[in-house]
Amino acid sequence: RMLGANAEPLPPGYEVPKRLLRQVPTRVTRLGNGMRVATESHPMGAVTVGVWIDAGTRYETPSSNGVAHFLEHLIFKGTRARTQGQLEVQVENLGMHLNAYTSREMTAYFGRAVKSQLPQVVEVLADILQNSNITAQSVENERDVILREMEEVNKQPGELLFDYLHGSAYQYCPLGKTILGPEENIRSLTRDQLISYIQTHYKPHRMVLVGAGDVDHDEMVNLANKHFGGFQPDPNPMTAFDYAKADPAFLTGGDIRLQDDSMRQAHFVFAWETCGAAHPDAVAIAVLYSLLGTYERSGIPGDCSSSRMAQALSKVPNCKSLSSFSTMYMDTGLFGVYAIGEAPELDDIAHEVMIETIRPCFKVDEIDLARAKASLKTNTLAALDGSLAIAEDIGRQMLSYGRRIPVPELFARIDAVDAEAVKRVASKYLYDRDLSVAAMGPVHDLPDYNWLRRRTFWLSY
Repeated sequence: RMLGANAEPLPPGYEVPKRLLRQVPTRVTRLGNGMRVATESHPMGAVTVGVWIDAGTRYETPSSNGVAHFLEHLIFKGTRARTQGQLEVQVENLGMHLNAYTSREMTAYFGRAVKSQLPQVVEVLADILQNSNITAQSVENERDVILREMEEVNKQPGELLFDYLHGSAYQYCPLGKTILGPEENIRSLTRDQLISYIQTHYKPHRMVLVGAGDVDHDEMVNLANKHFGGFQPDPNPMTAFDYAKADPAFLTGGDIRLQDDSMRQAHFVFAWETCGAAHPDAVAIAVLYSLLGTYERSGIPGDCSSSRMAQALSKVPNCKSLSSFSTMYMDTGLFGVYAIGEAPELDDIAHEVMIETIRPCFKVDEIDLARAKASLKTNTLAALDGSLAIAEDIGRQMLSYGRRIPVPELFARIDAVDAEAVKRVASKYLYDRDLSVAAMGPVHDLPDYNWLRRRTFWLSY
């Protein structure tokens, strides 16, 4: 067992393809205050630099839900050294692209520029993270901006549905909260709540400074010491894992449906709880998700697809599309399918979806498995196209695993997953397990929860 005591065993005589061994290594250095610097060098003339922080919606209270996303907006409104106008002018003059995003477990602030502007990018990021000038007036000014953003998000069925899914799956858990927060919180959050969140969670030991592209690691470390070295370490550091352990996520399961006959299509999601990102089962679950595949009626004909799910749904005229997904957090995850169809007879879609989702508990074809693993590898490499994608991958993995997993190792872990491993994880997480359902649109023909729950142990294979 070359990959650890809990990993799947590699096939006999397995060798890593030599072309993968030429991957540029990710270098990591820890500063004196606990902040980590991780870089991957590619001579492309441009660089992406960002700070990934173990701070997201999960670490908010019900009264402060939305504060992490609120900060994402306010952090660029000026610092003690620069007004908002001066910051914007400098960014424009440098040709820098500055951006940020918030998720349920992390927040990222990053910039892209040409290689020669690397020192300025690091300095700007350090300034906005350590010296952001958050005033009561700037908080008031930003409320309407975020409310308009909420209106736009609510117009996107996919975004809205997955918020409902998390609320259904993780009731009474921090992961069930939305990233933007409820409207009443957006209207009532105060400057003191924002400052308190920064002081509690924006700690150097929970940050990773990432550089990808045309970047020298030693230069990045020197710049980090210069601009982030004054970031005071926490005398009693609590990691994100400590917070998660104190308030763990657990699936309650549930069914939430928004009946809206004005919508032309019905959108629905079925999801089961799986494991955390660092769990030994994570790779086998990724292979299972790839095995289910996707379906698009306007794309490749389903009967020509290698996915059994696509083949089955191609015979259901009112099914428009389906995609499988696997979302993993520190200590839990959601695995499932998202389908779009036209009413009536949504039960025909649900019937095929449940059969093909539960089928791997009993039968996994070796040819289908080989296709799924090849597809997963292709998607993994395609997701690393460009310095921004590489930087995001480094930041996410450093926070999730404490290291960057090399592509040869990841491919070896994928190759180690055989049919028995897929059947094992499918049986463990899907068979006769409670699921979560979220649906919206003309969903009156979608079968009820009990009908779906019975199909998780239907022995007709």
